[in-house]
Amino acid sequence: MKIGITCHPSAGGSGILATELGIALAQRGHQIHFTTFDPLFRLRNFRENIVSHTVEQITYPVFKSPPHTLALASKMAEVAEEVGIDIWHTHYAIPYAACALMARQMLPQEQQFKIITTLHGTDITLVGSDPSYHRLTRYVIEQSDAVTAVSDWLNKETQKTFQLTRPVRTIYNFWNEDRFNSSAPEQRCCLAADDEKIIMHISNFRPVKRVTDAVRAFKRITDRVPARLIMVGDGPERMSAVGVARQLGIADRIKFLGTYENIEGILPFADLILQPSEHESFGLVPLEAMACEVPVVATASGGICEVVEHGVTGYLCEVGDTEAMARCAIEILTDREKAISMGRSGRERAWRHFERDMIVNQYEALYNEVFNG
Repeated sequence: MKIGITCHPSAGGSGILATELGIALAQRGHQIHFTTFDPLFRLRNFRENIVSHTVEQITYPVFKSPPHTLALASKMAEVAEEVGIDIWHTHYAIPYAACALMARQMLPQEQQFKIITTLHGTDITLVGSDPSYHRLTRYVIEQSDAVTAVSDWLNKETQKTFQLTRPVRTIYNFWNEDRFNSSAPEQRCCLAADDEKIIMHISNFRPVKRVTDAVRAFKRITDRVPARLIMVGDGPERMSAVGVARQLGIADRIKFLGTYENIEGILPFADLILQPSEHESFGLVPLEAMACEVPVVATASGGICEVVEHGVTGYLCEVGDTEAMARCAIEILTDREKAISMGRSGRERAWRHFERDMIVNQYEALYNEVFNG
């Protein structure tokens, strides 16, 4: 099958999932055509059955901002016309499903492809719920040939927000066992001293991630446990996190690594993952941490409750309750047997519920179902 995939190319969960899905499908013999604004974050090397198409963008004085989405729609139509795409899988309703719909309409009837839209979160909870985009978001969802959501929570939020006339199917995210394994590296690199625990936060540093909560919780942790906070990622809230760290007098205990491509190379170093998000539609970072046998302390909000099992693979706290997060973190960091048990349980849960082939089978079955009408 010839499958087009369009997603965010940056280091976010939706783009990572879409890239890993394309790689897995290519390994099964499908021809994959990624069409994006920029090169994909997790696709740096040549892979058989995968072609990447990037959009050329123009700057023109008449436009307040370049019409990127129109250029993307045109490119998608061009790729489909050239290679004969069967299914176009868009990750995010706005703008990518809208671009796919436009691209399909540019083609003759015999060349038109089927559209599958996967909802990842902010396209529903932030963009889609905004009055400026509500009608358009509902339209592209209804016009897609099939729609999936990455958690039951997001599925319900979508139905509640848009009152859809069609069902949305839940297909969870997955982790790539070829990248992540439970074997601890021989050295802990230069992240922390031997007697220090490593607490890690990984995100795109958007407001919804509440990165300053991670810093505040860490301050409480360091009062009891020698530790370092490793902040992986970048985004608009980075300077706020730096400012709070300085105010609390712990800036020297925190390392900001920026965007890190090979996350599997440092995640096993962590003794704990701290994710204090306002909400997560799924929680790919906690899942990948669990796959590395790293316990998770996160917030009990959104789809992350379907990933982390409270008291078994980590702890879930109320949003904004940095005191509770610190208390749970200290309990794990000071009880080696508990930490090991939670890590092993996390690994088992990752294999049992979010294993790659099991999830890719669901997507492949959906493609066949849609393609065959």
